[in-house]
Amino acid sequence: MSGPLSGIRVVELPAIGPVPFLGMVLADLGAEVIRVQKPKSTRNFLEESFINGPLGRGRRQLELDLRAEGATEIVLQLIERADILIEGSRPGVAERLGLGPDEALARNPRLVYGRLTGWGQDGPLALTAGHDITYLAISGLLNGVGEKGGPPVPPVNYVADFAGGSLTLGMGVLAAVLHARATGQGQVLDGAMFEGAAYLGTMTRTFAGIGLWSDERGTNLLDGGYPNYRCYETSDEKWVGVGPLEGQFWKALCQTLGTTPQDAPNPNDPAEHDACTAWLTEVFRTRTRDEWAALFAPLDACVAPVLTLDEAPGHPHAVARGSYVNLEGITVAAPAPRFSKTPAAIPAVGDPALDGPTILAELGYPAETVADLWDRLSGSA
Repeated sequence: MSGPLSGIRVVELPAIGPVPFLGMVLADLGAEVIRVQKPKSTRNFLEESFINGPLGRGRRQLELDLRAEGATEIVLQLIERADILIEGSRPGVAERLGLGPDEALARNPRLVYGRLTGWGQDGPLALTAGHDITYLAISGLLNGVGEKGGPPVPPVNYVADFAGGSLTLGMGVLAAVLHARATGQGQVLDGAMFEGAAYLGTMTRTFAGIGLWSDERGTNLLDGGYPNYRCYETSDEKWVGVGPLEGQFWKALCQTLGTTPQDAPNPNDPAEHDACTAWLTEVFRTRTRDEWAALFAPLDACVAPVLTLDEAPGHPHAVARGSYVNLEGITVAAPAPRFSKTPAAIPAVGDPALDGPTILAELGYPAETVADLWDRLSGSA
C-alpha cells in the first residue's frame, strides 16, 4: 500500500452510505481496510451497491453472519490488530453483537472507535430513523436551500451524509489516531450527521448573527438571491453558473457583455436586483452554454458552464489534471486532495471470494479448518 495512511489498519463494520464512503476514502489514502459485510443472501440492492463497484473499492471483504457462533471472535481478533474501527449502526446494535466500544477497547486499548449515526448515540431522536433530508432539516441548513417563494430543496445527500458525516468523522478518527500514538490511549468518537451538517453552517450562522443573512430563501448573497450569484439559462436551454461577487470580477463580466459597472444595474443594491436579473437573463439567452463557456474560460469573471455528470469528466481542466477515473465501467472522481510526497491512489482490488479464507489464515486459524469455518460463518454452508 502507498499513500499517507500506509500502515494504518481499519476495520469497517456493515453499513450503507457514509461509513462505506469513509472506508473508501481511507483506503484511497493508503490505509489497509478490512470490511466486514453481511452474507450475500441477506443483502438488499442498496447494500450491494456499496459493496460492488467504485464505492466498495480498495479494501478486503470479510463476509460474516455476525450472529453465527464464532463470528464475533473473528472480528475482535481483527480489532486487536487495528488502529481504527468505523461503524454506522443504530445505537446499541454493535453492543448486542458483542462488538461495542467496551469489548473492542478491552481487546485493544489504543483503538479509535468511530461511530456514525444520524442523530448521535443519545438524545430523544437517537433511536429513530432518518435520512440526509431529515438530518439537514434539524440542522437548520435545509431551510436556506431553494428558490424564493418555493419549498426547501434537498441538495441530494451530499451535505449531511457525506460532508457532515463521512468527512467530519474521518477528520476526527485521524486526529484521534495521532492522540493514541502519542499517549497509548484510544477513544470513542460519537459522530452525528445532523451535527456535522450544522458545523458546516458556521459561516452562514456568522452572517445571520451580524444581520447579513435572512431566513427567507432566495434573498441572500450566496443562495441565489443576488443576481451576481445564480444560474442563468442559455439559448440551448442549458445553464451557466454566474458568481462575480467581487468588484473586479463583476467589472470583467460587464466588459465582456459590452457595458461597464457604472452603466449596468447594481447587483449589490436590492432596489436594482430585479433589473439586474432581467438584464442578465436576457443577455445569457443570446448564446449557447458552450459559447459562453468558451468566451469566459480565460477571464476572471467567475462564469462556468453547468455540466451534467456525464459531461464533467470531459471538461478540459478535468482532463488535464486527471480529475476522474474509470472503474469497472463507471466514471468517478479521483482521490483528493493531491499529496506531493505520499500520493493517494485507488488500490488494486483482489478477488473478494478469496479474502475471507485468507484473512482467517492470517489470524492463525489452522489451514485444515478454514474452509469449513468459512462456509459456516459466511452463510454459504
